[in-house]
Amino acid sequence: MAEMQDNRSWFVQLLPHPLLTLMLITLWMALVNGFSIGGLLVGTVLGMLIPIYTAHFWPNRPMIRRPWKICSFVVILIFDVIVANLQVAYLILFRSPKKLRSGWIVVPLDVLSAEGITALAGTITLTPGTVSSDLTTDGKCLLVHCLDVDSEEEMVRRIKDRYEKRIKAMLS
Repeated sequence: MAEMQDNRSWFVQLLPHPLLTLMLITLWMALVNGFSIGGLLVGTVLGMLIPIYTAHFWPNRPMIRRPWKICSFVVILIFDVIVANLQVAYLILFRSPKKLRSGWIVVPLDVLSAEGITALAGTITLTPGTVSSDLTTDGKCLLVHCLDVDSEEEMVRRIKDRYEKRIKAMLS
């Protein structure tokens, strides 16, 4: 049986997912809860080995074409999470449960990659008051539950304009 030749550069072989490596190192340092050279060394080793051993699970890894857009997306997401926490706290503390207008909405998707859909569903779920619940079998619509929604159309427009458009821009 002939050996398969790996045509990837040595850098890509050593760091198949550089952002994942950086995230793992950062996560390890946060878990250690302090800075030390030994902790950084262990985090770096783990950050390099885990992506190497899991690279075959990601044959068609997503390419983030505009990484600088991640920063603006994260800032908007953090702002929205803070505001939504305050809104949910107000709803729970001061509004009667009978006056809540909870409901299900269907969000038609423009982003069709598995990574984009996962990022959008996770973003919706991270924002208090909304939970992404299901994806249609064709992958073109996402079912979302909202704790309090005035207008389904307005909520769909907000999700698409605020999150989906930015996720799509990062991945395309």
